[in-house]
Amino acid sequence: MVSPCGADANPGPLKRTRSDPTQRVTSRGEEKYTCNFSFSTRSCSKKTSMPDADRRDMQEKQLLNHTSHEAQRLLPGRSNHAGNLSQSEKKLQEAICVLLVELCERFTFFGIVCNMILFCTVKLGYRNYQAAIVNMCFVGTSMLTPVLAAWLAECLVGRIKLVCICMFLHFLGTALLPVVAFPFEDIYIDRRHILHTLTKREQKIVFYFALLTASLGIGGIRAIVCPLSAYNLEDCGPKDLLSFFNWFYWLVNLNSAVVFVSISYIQQSVARNLGFLIPFVSMLMAMITIHMVRGEMIYKPKTGSSLMTTFGVITSALKTCCVRYRYFSGGMTNWLDHAKENYGGQYSETQVESTKLLARLFPFFAFQILYRTCIMQIPSGYYLQTMNSNLHFSGFVLPVAAMNVISIVPLLILVPILECINSYLFSSKDTGHSTTIYIVVGQLSAALSVMVAGFSEIHRKHFPQVEQTLSEEVLLVSSMPCFHLAPQYILLGVAEALVTPSCSLLSFRLVPERIRGISMHFLTLFNGAGCFMGAFIVQTAHAGTQGNWFPHKLHEGKLERFFFFLASLTIVNTLGFWTIAHRYKNLNQEFTNEFRGSLPEENLLKHEKAIKHCDSVLESSPILSPMEKT
Repeated sequence: MVSPCGADANPGPLKRTRSDPTQRVTSRGEEKYTCNFSFSTRSCSKKTSMPDADRRDMQEKQLLNHTSHEAQRLLPGRSNHAGNLSQSEKKLQEAICVLLVELCERFTFFGIVCNMILFCTVKLGYRNYQAAIVNMCFVGTSMLTPVLAAWLAECLVGRIKLVCICMFLHFLGTALLPVVAFPFEDIYIDRRHILHTLTKREQKIVFYFALLTASLGIGGIRAIVCPLSAYNLEDCGPKDLLSFFNWFYWLVNLNSAVVFVSISYIQQSVARNLGFLIPFVSMLMAMITIHMVRGEMIYKPKTGSSLMTTFGVITSALKTCCVRYRYFSGGMTNWLDHAKENYGGQYSETQVESTKLLARLFPFFAFQILYRTCIMQIPSGYYLQTMNSNLHFSGFVLPVAAMNVISIVPLLILVPILECINSYLFSSKDTGHSTTIYIVVGQLSAALSVMVAGFSEIHRKHFPQVEQTLSEEVLLVSSMPCFHLAPQYILLGVAEALVTPSCSLLSFRLVPERIRGISMHFLTLFNGAGCFMGAFIVQTAHAGTQGNWFPHKLHEGKLERFFFFLASLTIVNTLGFWTIAHRYKNLNQEFTNEFRGSLPEENLLKHEKAIKHCDSVLESSPILSPMEKT
């Protein structure tokens, strides 16, 4: 039965109800139900009274329509819930894959570094200082290439293409390392028992090319696949950031401990040339992982200030400052202001102000160079000391690189302790102050470690020499047990636990969000500069003392003088940082209070408020005449 109050009876009120703007904020089901209800009440009031049966029929239809629309309205919610679950699972899978690739990359890197000095001295015939320089230069290059890869991905090559190129380079480098170690004396001898090998010159060429390609490949993976920006740290406070960096480096060092024990033993004792296959296999695992979830793992940073913009601001300011120094210097409180558009530059005020905040961290970065040089003594000077000590322990020959685990154990123990200290003793306002204290104490610990290494070298020479076989080569070494060198390793481990997370926290926290990635790049640049500084000091000490301070045979030289010299430089460096540490305790407050209020948009609002305030004062002032007001 068709009701006289149907839709065709009086379409006028229906159109007015649908055009009502208040109805558009509701869902479609609610809008349709309301229109029918309002139409029926309005139209029926003009007609004769509806029979009871018709009224009940209409109410049932309205109730059914309302129920069906409510059910349809709930369906998108269920789909959104399912979408949220799939999105969370996708993020979990992405995080696991990123961690797996990062662990494989670290495994590859430490597998190359851990016994490079032993390989260079025994296999390639390098002198001690040459092997130390090669090792430090490789580590420094591996630190600098992520910055280069980030610039290439930003300006020249796409991120996915660059990752593929870097994977190929890393694959090529790790595959060429076994070629340098060929022949595999452990498993390969032909019928005539002739070992096929490359000449020394060919081995060196292939070795350097392999190290270069491997370091270039490391840069792309670290900068694009596994950057710190991929962990979404923008909304974290100082305490949470410090906790993240503590546990992040804790995992990195746990991985390195496994590598140093396993690979060093395989390379030195079981199958020394087959050990170079381990980085190759590890890199192959990383390539497979990246290929499986390539679309989800390529991190795309937020748009904002870039590395080229920062360098452009500095270059433009230097050029303009040099040209206009004699003619124009007023109105500017910082030399970087020359890069602003209103002073003849080509960059906005926001870009220049961000660069100014980053530039204030440059002294902090510079004081980390010598500290990083001290840390690089583990794979160079300390390694040579251990290699020339007695490695026998209960009838077992310890791997040389396994001593590095002694420097990692303090970090693995101290991180949970530092977490408790940060949670219970320091409030969120004291985090900046405690961070600078950690850095100062850590640098003093590094200086003390190098000084202890000098005394250990004097102590080592008092022991008689014995023969010791390393990689099938018989060497004359001191009979002093290698565990006597443990204190210097422990002190450097304490230094790393205190300094590295704190430096990352300051570099990440004390700059605006849009340039935090650039700040971390600069910290990496200065850390790489510390590695090259260590190589430069070794070369200078060897050349200046005619090999006496960094000798090929340690018992014939004065390696302890090199350690004492480096320790004195580190102490002076620590005192210098202590004098400027207060800047980075107050920089956080200055950034939150001044810089955020100095952006152009907020300055414009301040000026508009000031103008309105002046206008209101002029209008309400009974003293000024109309002529004075105009």
